[in-house]
Amino acid sequence: MKVKRLTWMMACLLCGSTLMAQEVSTQAAGNETSRPVRPSQWDLKSCIEYALQQNITIRRNRLSAASSEIDVKTAKADFLPSITGSLSGSLRNSPWAQSSMSFTGEGISTTKNTTSYSANANLNLNWTLFNGKRLNTLKQNEINAEVSELTVEESENTVIQNIVQMYVQILYSAEAVKVNEANLELSKANLERGQQMFDAGSISKVDLAQLQTQVSQDEYSLVNVQAQLIDYKLQLKQLLEIDGEEEMDLYMPELGDESVLTLLPSRDDVYNIALLNRPEILSAQKNIDAADLNVKIQKAGYLPSVSMSASAGTNTMSGINTGFGKQVKQNESNNVSLNVSIPIFDKRQTKSNIQKAKIQKNQQELALQDAQKTLYRNIENLWQNANTAQKQYVAANANLESAQTSYNMTQEQFNLGMKNTVELLQERNNLLSAHQQRLQAKYTAIMNEQLLKFYAGETITLE
Repeated sequence: MKVKRLTWMMACLLCGSTLMAQEVSTQAAGNETSRPVRPSQWDLKSCIEYALQQNITIRRNRLSAASSEIDVKTAKADFLPSITGSLSGSLRNSPWAQSSMSFTGEGISTTKNTTSYSANANLNLNWTLFNGKRLNTLKQNEINAEVSELTVEESENTVIQNIVQMYVQILYSAEAVKVNEANLELSKANLERGQQMFDAGSISKVDLAQLQTQVSQDEYSLVNVQAQLIDYKLQLKQLLEIDGEEEMDLYMPELGDESVLTLLPSRDDVYNIALLNRPEILSAQKNIDAADLNVKIQKAGYLPSVSMSASAGTNTMSGINTGFGKQVKQNESNNVSLNVSIPIFDKRQTKSNIQKAKIQKNQQELALQDAQKTLYRNIENLWQNANTAQKQYVAANANLESAQTSYNMTQEQFNLGMKNTVELLQERNNLLSAHQQRLQAKYTAIMNEQLLKFYAGETITLE
């Protein structure tokens, strides 16, 4: 019967191990299949969604948040009693033992016991009935878990902002490539016209060399802008945890004046909304609450603690004429005890801990003030940059129109021999500078507008 029981228990253990292994395998497979599908074309929304799932910093913070949740469960379980059971047995062999005599009701019997055994079974319970730190420790762990979740949200916001900035930089560089390509074509056309004029004797060889030099400089500038675009795309891939060699088809929206000259929200409105929603502010506030609970936890060092313990056990051994069941019953013992621990003198440990906890609370209050100042400064900078860039964009459009008109007139006069090469190249450089100023103002305004919108809790869109 004992062999059958042992076999049955071993089968249950093996079955349970198999089920646990299958569950772990299923979870692992689920984690693998949860990898997000990469879109055929990446727009800003798909970049953000993918990064929120794959970014290493965010994933690491999510693991920390999961660990904090386990701490909460552990603190809750501290209110429950702990129960332990123990079984012990010993077997003794004495091959050279002497014969022994015992008197029974029927006479004298002689035995020679060379092997004996004994067994003990105990069940113990320990339960802390009162501890001044326990409840506040649970509350503190719950707050820490909330802070961990806010840390995840804060890292998500950081990644989103970085992606928006990089995406806008890519749009800026892509349009700058087009401007430089058009500028290079313009320089080549001037060189072709200059060659015709040189062949006709209208300009000198020095003038023709200047036109050739300008083409070379424009080719160099184009290569630099193209390299910058490639570098920005690589940085975006790194934010998305994508291999740098992998092809990435980015959606390039055409952003017009309506995307630049949008109505900016009030700075105070954005700041007030951000105070209620930004995770760095909420986290700082909760850290103050956690520090306040820590003060209470340390003060509990002056309070007594009450606990109880209980135990039950029995034992049996061979060499006694009493049967196994009767031995178990006769040797059974139970015990219950109540313990009260009162702190009397702890060499100033509790007082020092309370003072340090209060200092930590003051530090967290200063951290909240610093976070609020940083938030206001960020919003103020975004608003000022967006407002300035919008004004610069309006002025840059007018300047570009004027530079284009001036260049067109100078080019016509150059073709007629009324303007020299130096004047033509000067107007061309003015035109290129006007294009660059317009691009800079355009995308500076767009980027700061979108980030300002993000601080106000709105969705970022670039369409």
